[in-house]
Amino acid sequence: MRYMLLIYLEEKALDDKEREECYHESTQLCHELAANGNFLATAPLYPTTTATSVRIREGKRLVTDGPFAETREQLGGYYLVQAKDLDEAIGIASRIPGARRGTVEVRPVIDLTGLPEEMK
Repeated sequence: MRYMLLIYLEEKALDDKEREECYHESTQLCHELAANGNFLATAPLYPTTTATSVRIREGKRLVTDGPFAETREQLGGYYLVQAKDLDEAIGIASRIPGARRGTVEVRPVIDLTGLPEEMK
């Protein structure tokens, strides 16, 4: 089963040096996950100042700057992993560096039929 591990933390929680260390540690984790057959994808996200939110209401497109939710912690990145069950996914999530300063949300991914092969 695939799981999306969403990393939430305060955007200013890490200074530049800590952020680079986090990226390095995350890269190492990805290599370990790949060796075990768990790794599918990952990426950090640019700050919320670069975000744009799109909504369709009454057939009209509404575009606003910034994230949809104004909360203390923001979505900072994700991992998409293959895990045999929720317990294994939680174990992987606990190894993500962002879990030490923020929160990692673990959510199963629904497999849809009819998607291009690369998306399954």
